[in-house]
Amino acid sequence: MKRVLSIVLQFLLYLVVFFVGSLLPAFNVMPQLSFSIGAGRVFVYDGVLLMLALYVLLLLIATARKRIHPAWLNSTVALMLAFILGLAMKFGFKSI
Repeated sequence: MKRVLSIVLQFLLYLVVFFVGSLLPAFNVMPQLSFSIGAGRVFVYDGVLLMLALYVLLLLIATARKRIHPAWLNSTVALMLAFILGLAMKFGFKSI
């Protein structure tokens, strides 16, 4: 039960970070990192980079607490689910 709750909470955290990171270039908070995916479309990958930074931070915290063995699987599953759902919800895609 604790493992499922951990995955769900991390999944929601990663999804929120992906969403917020995808919106930051619209407010000129940080420079926009993007690449073209077609005529008039770009993918802003700031949210993905922030999500990966959070993933590394959570794994470093788990390593410091000497609980890396159960934590890496939970974090990886939550990260992959959030990434897939975020792309399905078109976070980071922008028309120019």
